[in-house]
This record gives sequence, C-alpha cells and structure tokens, in this order.
Amino acid sequence: MSVKSPGTKSPGAKSPGPGRKTATLGTETIQRGAGGETHQVAGGDVPVLTTQQGIPVADDQNSARIGARGPTLLEDFHFREKIFHFDHERIPERVVHARGYGAHGFFELTESLADVTRADVLQRPGERVPAFVRFSTVAGSKGSSDLARDVRGFAVKLYTHEGNWDIVGNNIPVFFIQDAIKFPDVIHSVKPEPDRDFPQAQSAHDNFWDFVSLSPESIHMALWVMSDRAIPRSLRFMEGFGVHSFRFVNKAGKSTYVKFHWKPKQGLQSVVWNEALKINGADPDFHRRDLWNAIQSGDFPEWELGVQLFDDDFADSFDFDVLDPTKLIPEELVPVRRIGRLVLDRVVDNFFAETEQVAFCTQNIVPGVDFTNDPLLQGRNFSYLDTQLKRLGGPNFTHIPINAPKCPFHNFQQDGHMAMHNPKGRANYEPNSWGGAQGGPREDPARGFTSFPAREAGEKLRERSELFGDHYSQARQFYLSQTETERVHIQQAFTFELSKVETPPIRARVVSHLVNVDIDLATAVAQGLGLEDLPEAAPPARPLVDGLAPSPALSILRNGPDSFKGRKIGILVTDGVDAGLLKAVTDAAKAEGTNVELVAPKVGGVTLHDGTLVPAGQKINGGPSVLYDAVVLLPSTDGATLLMQEATARDFIADAYAHAKFIGYAEAALPLMERAGVRPADMDDGILKLSTPADATAFIAACRALRFWTREANVHAV
Repeated sequence: MSVKSPGTKSPGAKSPGPGRKTATLGTETIQRGAGGETHQVAGGDVPVLTTQQGIPVADDQNSARIGARGPTLLEDFHFREKIFHFDHERIPERVVHARGYGAHGFFELTESLADVTRADVLQRPGERVPAFVRFSTVAGSKGSSDLARDVRGFAVKLYTHEGNWDIVGNNIPVFFIQDAIKFPDVIHSVKPEPDRDFPQAQSAHDNFWDFVSLSPESIHMALWVMSDRAIPRSLRFMEGFGVHSFRFVNKAGKSTYVKFHWKPKQGLQSVVWNEALKINGADPDFHRRDLWNAIQSGDFPEWELGVQLFDDDFADSFDFDVLDPTKLIPEELVPVRRIGRLVLDRVVDNFFAETEQVAFCTQNIVPGVDFTNDPLLQGRNFSYLDTQLKRLGGPNFTHIPINAPKCPFHNFQQDGHMAMHNPKGRANYEPNSWGGAQGGPREDPARGFTSFPAREAGEKLRERSELFGDHYSQARQFYLSQTETERVHIQQAFTFELSKVETPPIRARVVSHLVNVDIDLATAVAQGLGLEDLPEAAPPARPLVDGLAPSPALSILRNGPDSFKGRKIGILVTDGVDAGLLKAVTDAAKAEGTNVELVAPKVGGVTLHDGTLVPAGQKINGGPSVLYDAVVLLPSTDGATLLMQEATARDFIADAYAHAKFIGYAEAALPLMERAGVRPADMDDGILKLSTPADATAFIAACRALRFWTREANVHAV
C-alpha cells in the first residue's frame, strides 16, 4: 500500500547502493546485490518505500544480520513489521497452507544416532513416539482443489519424551526465496491478484511470473514446481523435505549439519497436467479421499526418515552455500542415511479440532537439535509463533490437545485468552523462596536445551553471501536429472503457465532465465509461446558451475514403486459381463494389494452373465478414468453397444489412452474403444487383451510401470 505524502519521493539519481552493480531491465535501470538479488531504487516519480511509520527503507531484499552468513537480528524493525503484518492478514484461515489434511501415527527409530545427537527420540532403536502429520497446498484457500499445481506442505509433529519437535517442511527440498523478508512478496504474487481476486490456487498469472522473472533466486524452485512434483498422484506417494540445514549436537557438544528427508515406502508417483485439471472437476477432494480411504482400509502410508549428515569441511568445500534454502545437496554427494519410519494409522476424530487447529512452529526443536543461520529459517522461527498467536486467538494455543506435549510440562506462564493450565499454589515466578514442590519447576542444566556455541562475528549489515548468487547451476542439474518424459512435462508446464501471462515482456524475461538453465528447455518454451526470437540469457550474478552431474534421486520416474500395491483400477462393466474374467482381474489385483472399483451404467450395479448381481462403486458419468491408475474394459457385447452412445464412457477410454495409462480389455470392448478414438492402429504394448486368468495376472504385472510413457508422443501435437 502506498500513501502520497510530503517526502515520499526521491529527487536524486538512482546511484548504486553499497556493494551493488547496476543492470538494465528493459527501459529500467536496476541494481544487483552481492547475492544476485534484484534491487529497484526510487527516483524521479518513483516513490520511496517506507515502513508503516514512514521511515524510508534502504533494502527490501535482505534482512539485517551479523555478517553475510550470520544470524538475523531481532532489531530489524522493517523485517519484523513486514512479517508481522503479513502473518495477520487473514483470520481464521491460514494465510498459506490453508487447504490441509492430517492424520495420526507414530515414528519408530530404526537406527540410533547417539553418535551425532543427544536428541532423546533418536537414541533407542525400536522405540516409538506419537506423531501427527499435516499435508497441504500453499497458495489456495481452504475451499480450493487438491490437484492444484503447487508446493505441498509436509509438516510432522513428533510428541517426544522431551517435548514437541516440529519438522515443518515441503515435498520440494528448495524454496523460492533466500531471505524471509521476501516471503510476503512471493506469497502476495502467487495469491489471487488483489484488484480482481482471481485466479484461485494458480500460479499461471502475471503477478507470480513477474516476481519470478525479477527474482533469479526463484528459478531453481520454479523448475521443481513446473515438474510433476507439483501434481502428486497421492499424498502417500510423495517425498518430504526439511528444506533447511539444521544442526545435530551430541552429548560432547559436537555439531554436525543435517538435512531431513521423508522417503515414501510405496515410491513416487504423479499425474499429468490434463489429468489434474479433470480430477479437480471430478473430485476436488481427491488427495483427502485417497488418504482417508487408505488409512481406513488398513493400507497405512509409511515413510522412512532419512538424514544427510555433513561437517564444516564438506560445507566449506561445497560449490554452494549450505545456508542457502534455494539449494540442495545431491544424494550422490552426501548419501541419505535412513534411520526411522513414520506410519500414519489413524484418521482424526474431528477435522477442526485437530487438522485445522494444529500449530506447527519451526522453532519447536528438542535438545540435541539446533538451528543454523539460514536466513529463511531464522525468519520462519519468528514468523510461525506470531502467526499461531493471531490465528488461534492468543498465547495459549499450546493448551489445545493437538498442540499439547504428551510428556510432562511445567512452567510459570499464566492467564491469557482461554488458559486451561495455570500454575497451582503460591509460586508463579522464579527464583523464589518456596522450597520443594511448592516452589514450582526449576532449571535442569544437564537435560535442558542449550544452543550450540557458534562463534559469530561481523559487521551489522543487510547483505547476502556471494555464494547465494548462483541461481542457475542447480536448476540445470535438476532439469538434466529428469527422464526425457519428465523434461517434456516441464517444457509443457512452463509453456502453459506463461501462456496465461498477459504481459509479453514478462514471458520473455522468464525465458531469458531458462536460457541459463538449458537451451533446449528455453527453445521449447519460446516456440510454444510463439516468441519470434529467443531472448538473450539473463546476466547471471555469479558464473555458473559447469559439469554438475545429474542426480537420479531428483527424478520421479526413476524412483517409482516396484509393485502396483496401493494403486487403484477402474473396471468398466455392464450387464452380461463375463463373471470368470471379472473374478480373474479382481483376484490378480487383490494379490498385488491393488484396489478395484467397478464403474457401471448404474451405480446399483450389474448382473453378470451367470446371473450374479454385483454393486458398482461409480456410475459412468461420475467415475471418469482420471480417478484410477489403470483401467479395464469388460462390457458385454450389448453393453458396449449401449455405451457407444454415452459420451462419458467414450471419455473414460479416450482419457485413459491420452494419459498413458495401462488399459486391459475384453474382445467385446473393441467397437467401444474404436468409437472412443482408440483405433486398431493406436494399439500399443500398454493396451493388453484379457481372455484368461493368466492375462489378468500379466496385466497387473505390466501396471507396475504405472504408465506407458512412450504413448505420449502420439497424443500431443502442440
């Protein structure tokens, strides 16, 4: 918000600030900081940015810290005011991560980490502690759809014997920004545009890509969000990451850097974009329903907790700064050590009381875990507590059962809105003269939390480490780590998103960044947008690191499941369906651990050829093939004739074909398939004829590949 008042315009020229270089952006002269960040400076008719108190702001890109790599200063009033106002923009819905879904479970340690941390929960293999996990989308409101192209929150609360430990992460290991002072800006840019309040839960609009195009630090994560990572098939089939570098501290006081990973036991899987759009129309609660059904049926989702451990020598030798949240450490350089498992085995009793009121805070760590000077993490530690204070009505949100520790807790905090636990007796302060139990809780120097005594020195300044300035090398590494199928999806995603941008210079500016990532990617996107010429590469703030090796761990398709367990098949049936063939398919699916749902002309079901009546799970116009991982077509001859006149039945087949799904079919389905556009010439190895029980078993085995990706080249012309 800007208010015209005396003294808010700068009459002077746009001279570079300390440590900055000038650059040209179209007709505008901008400045680049040491970390490559964009500074736009007031001058002429451009007003001066100020705080709400009218104080001119010198730097809106960096929070104040001790040295370029030091901790953030609490005295930075501009940062605190900006974050404070942002945290309080909405009530009662979360400003970000509003659409979420949670479940209870447990964490079990499988390998002791006593050598690197004194954290009690990581000492004794076989010991379990309760856990609560909330998955979420970032940009949309509570009423948005599950399959928006978006980052997914992956927040884990462990109720340990020494207090609650929150690992508040995402399903993507990097972030858009390097400094928390930019968090309000990136979220404002991706939210519905304020003058029109649309689009909802979409990044495909001018404001978001304008921000990205002016913030090169966002390019790495933009590659992730344009990949299939942003449209997961299920919450059960995606990874989680702690994003930041943290510290482990052992009993001897030695520090080890750590990054956290959650690896799904059932492998990675995503959908394709056209499929996501149709799922949102058919079932906007697709991810919620999938998680609910899996837990209720006893197919409990499970992840392994992995850690990347490294020391100062590695940190100093790494090509990038380990404090930079827009960077990751490839697993090939620092392997992920798997030390525990997370199992979700119980749905909530009440959505509001638990999923909606659960409060995660990055500052919630336990003895043996500590922070680093990652500037985004430092800001989150301030912001999350402030957010919960506003959203949940006061300082006593920890009294809500879902947020309360399950270990004993004692303190002298009292009163406030909705206080449920006040100190008993006379003592409500310390030190006090009242001995024994009546004196209340006391300190414990041995067990209590202590910060790692890192030495911090440097000038008080607003500046980033120069190593933060390489914005393209890891983005290129990510792109080259994908399979050819995944690269095509990224190209198509950028083209789709930028086609929704109404301002041509913004499109061109984004493509100019992609030139630094990969020339083939940039060329494909430019051609898809109809740009006459490929823009020149955006000037990098720091020379790119050549020859970063591809990392197979960054690909979804290279890390898929080894079975079809937990997936779902839709079987299209009609009256007169062959009972033996239907039984063969369902038996083969059951043996694999695959779920089956019958789709029929009427939800009441169908009568098999032997006279048996079986109910259906979906009516054909309410059960499109996008809801299933593979489909089987088992109509009778008369049933196929009937369905040839039904548009949704034809769509069922056409979409399954277009989305590269495995299709099993009985002979009677061939006329229906051809009417749906799948001609004999279109038949490929992903379409299998079913005649015998052995055919059904072979079909399920083929489905373990999840998709027949080579078909995609035949279904996309533009």
